[in-house]
Amino acid sequence: MTRPIARRLPTDIPLQAGPKTYTHDPDPCPCLMGRCTLSRVARATANDTDSAGALRDSEREVATTLSELSVDTTAMGAVNNIYRAFAALRNHLERTVLVPHDLTWTSWVVLWVVWIWESIETRHVAEEAGISKGTLTGVATTLEKRGLISRGTHPGDGRRVLLTLTPKGKRLAKSLYPLVNAQEAAALGALSEQEAASLSTMARKIVLHVAELSIAAGATSPDDVICR
Repeated sequence: MTRPIARRLPTDIPLQAGPKTYTHDPDPCPCLMGRCTLSRVARATANDTDSAGALRDSEREVATTLSELSVDTTAMGAVNNIYRAFAALRNHLERTVLVPHDLTWTSWVVLWVVWIWESIETRHVAEEAGISKGTLTGVATTLEKRGLISRGTHPGDGRRVLLTLTPKGKRLAKSLYPLVNAQEAAALGALSEQEAASLSTMARKIVLHVAELSIAAGATSPDDVICR
C-alpha cells in the first residue's frame, strides 16, 4: 500500500505557502531560484547544524513537489539516504586519503580489486568495482601509465586481458588501505558495533535482491546486473 509523502515529513518542518526562503545556504548558486540548498558551496562550507537545516529544506521542497502523487515515501527516503551516505563517504575518503596520492574513488576501487585478486580479468574487475568496461579502460590506462598496474593476456585465451599490480602498485595499496579503513571506521563512529553490523547485513541483502530483480527484468550476465 502506498503512503502519501506528507505523512512522512518530520513534524518540526511545517510546509508553508508563499515565497520559498532558505536560511542555510551560505552563498547563492546560479540556479533559477537563486538559492539552491544543495549548492556545492553549501555542502562544502556549512557546519553540522547548517547541513542538517539544508537537508530539511531540501526534504520540504521534495514534499511540496510530490505531495499530490501516490508514492512509497519509506522506500524513497531509504534509497535517497543510501545515495547521500555513499556520496558523503566517497567524497570524504577522496579528500582525506586519496587526493594526496592523485587517486579518485574509482581508481582506488580498481586498485583495491586488483590487489585483492592479484591477477584478474578486466571484465571481472569492472564487475567487482561496479563500473562499466569503458570506464575501466580509462582508469586502467591511467594506472598503467603511473606504473601501478600491468596488463597481460590470459594463458588460455589471448583475447582476454588480465590486470596485475606492479610492485609499486602493491606498495601503494598496502600503505593506503589502513588509512582508508581508519576513515571508514571514523565515518561509522555514530553507530554502535551492533548497528554497524546490522547496516552491513541489510546493505548486502539489498545488493543481492536488486541483482535478482535485474535478472528477472532481463539481465543475462553479472555485467548487466552490476555495470549498467
